[in-house]
Amino acid sequence: MKKLIILLIMLAAVIFAAGCTDESQKNNSTDAQAVQESNDIVKTNGSETVSQETQAVQGSNDIAETNKSGQNKTSQETQEGSSVLTVTSLEQINTSLKQGPVLVKIGSKHCGPCQAMRPMLKELATEYSGKATITSIDITESPDLEAYFEIGYVPDTSLIVGIEDGDYVYMQENGTVTKDRFQARIQGQMEKKVYEDRINLALLQEGKSI
Repeated sequence: MKKLIILLIMLAAVIFAAGCTDESQKNNSTDAQAVQESNDIVKTNGSETVSQETQAVQGSNDIAETNKSGQNKTSQETQEGSSVLTVTSLEQINTSLKQGPVLVKIGSKHCGPCQAMRPMLKELATEYSGKATITSIDITESPDLEAYFEIGYVPDTSLIVGIEDGDYVYMQENGTVTKDRFQARIQGQMEKKVYEDRINLALLQEGKSI
């Protein structure tokens, strides 16, 4: 009888231990599954975050490219609208005269005052775009034009308003015109208003708005 009781107790202990082992394994399996699912969620969220960040960066790059393109276009349009025409032949002046007065600045790349006039000439080109042409002649590059205009001192600037009997007609400071360039030339580097006044006189005589 004692032996039977001992056997029953041992059997109960084995059954209990087996139950604990199964439950522990079950819990361990459940915990492992939960950890795996948590990792999957983290990976998914991580992928989505990376994807969103990539899209954001790409979108930012696209916007930057668009803005850059727009800025380049605007910059190019401004440059085209404010360009000073480099003249190397009289034909360029003759063609420009069909559109309006032509301001001709004659100088040299070795002349300090001539180079200092460049920003001002660009401003004039922008201000009078479509109304008058602003040009520049470098006597070191075009010695034939230096001889034609009889240049002795630079910078030497004049405003051509037309052609009469094969000769250029120049606007003088008082609003009258002459074929004698020496009476109409502007010698040296002057302030911007001097050139504006001369161009405005020519435009008014042509009946164009200033």
